[in-house]
Amino acid sequence: MKRKEEITTKSIENLKFESLNTIQEAMISSDLTADNIVLLAPTGSGKTVAFLLPLLHHIDEQAKGIQALILAPSRELALQIEQVFRSMGSGFKVNCCYGGHPFKTERNNFSEPPIVLIGTPGRIAAHIRRESFNPETIHLLVLDEFDKSLEMGFSDDMSFIINRLPKIKKRILTSATQAIDIPGYSGIKNPVTLNFLKQENKPNILIKAVRAKEKDKLDTLIRLICKLGNEPTLVFCNHREAVDRIDELLSADGIAHDTFHGGLEQDERERALLKFRNGSHQILVTTDLASRGLDIPEIKNIIHYQAANSEEVYIHRNGRTARMNAAGTAWLVLADKESIPQFLSITPTFVELPEVVKRPEAPIWVTLYIGAGKKDKISKTDIVGFLIQKGNLSKDEIGLITILDNASFVAINRSKARQTVADVREEKVKNKKVKIALSN
Repeated sequence: MKRKEEITTKSIENLKFESLNTIQEAMISSDLTADNIVLLAPTGSGKTVAFLLPLLHHIDEQAKGIQALILAPSRELALQIEQVFRSMGSGFKVNCCYGGHPFKTERNNFSEPPIVLIGTPGRIAAHIRRESFNPETIHLLVLDEFDKSLEMGFSDDMSFIINRLPKIKKRILTSATQAIDIPGYSGIKNPVTLNFLKQENKPNILIKAVRAKEKDKLDTLIRLICKLGNEPTLVFCNHREAVDRIDELLSADGIAHDTFHGGLEQDERERALLKFRNGSHQILVTTDLASRGLDIPEIKNIIHYQAANSEEVYIHRNGRTARMNAAGTAWLVLADKESIPQFLSITPTFVELPEVVKRPEAPIWVTLYIGAGKKDKISKTDIVGFLIQKGNLSKDEIGLITILDNASFVAINRSKARQTVADVREEKVKNKKVKIALSN
């Protein structure tokens, strides 16, 4: 028990938490007495850490095989959970499986099974069908964002998976929506329910609106983006076509941004998110695909370019800002004859935009691509040392580093970027010649 407490304490330190929040404390307390826990909590409440910390208590360091399975409805959420788990620095091996990732690579990774397996239901079901790993060693199951998994049609896959897990001792289900029926196949009976959904009405979110005098709202959107400057901002649209139209206009105006929707290839979506996280782009134009599961705590503004179709969608969009007690602003862009959605509980404050605006300055960061990753045993320390010694950068000119299986992406100071690329182009990383270039 002492060893497990030490791992938990060290994990909290590695996450740089001064203390746990109410939800995380409640989960740890409930974990001591309950085998089935249902956690109802709004997005941005820290529930990923809330279920990962108790998970550490149930890992047997002497046992072999996969011990914990975490199912998430989207690739982005699965990758995010993996990133948080790695940040905890527990030393336990973790793998992440999802559609769009090479199946063969994932299957080869099971030659040395992880302690913790994270994945989307469709991909995990495919691995079980092909006997990529032994499911009988798994004794802890987490169904994260279960309401979203049901909404996306993963019920059959989840039922298949859970029916292949005969040794489950503890089950944790999380949901950002209270109105869900927990199906029998989940195996969750007489759970302890922790309901924190009242936190969805966040006092730290200001609700503002701008009125477009013209029928086409694009010009008003551009002026609003320019007014907000370099603050991290999500622009929500209901359709991909609107995302593409805004993308074209922002590109024509030379405003740094990226796009995110289901029509993009998986690597394009991953790259858009990592650049948004590391500050290379401060504006991300997206569909509601980004309204769930993105953990980017620094987002300052949510812009509803097209009004949400329901109160639930509106809440999830706004949940991307004002996370973990931070403050944020939700903006509505309304055409001349558009009404304020009836489900808004707070009347927005209307703001007049100046007719003439200055374009936002380019972000201070730009992303450097390095063609080596986890498979090459490269670490963040390796990358920092390489860029300082060979790229002539100082430590404060190196930002967020993301290491994937076969590539790494590093935020570096924009003003030094071209010279850095020239300096390192012929250099080797860990005695290996790899491609190094600015990421498009």
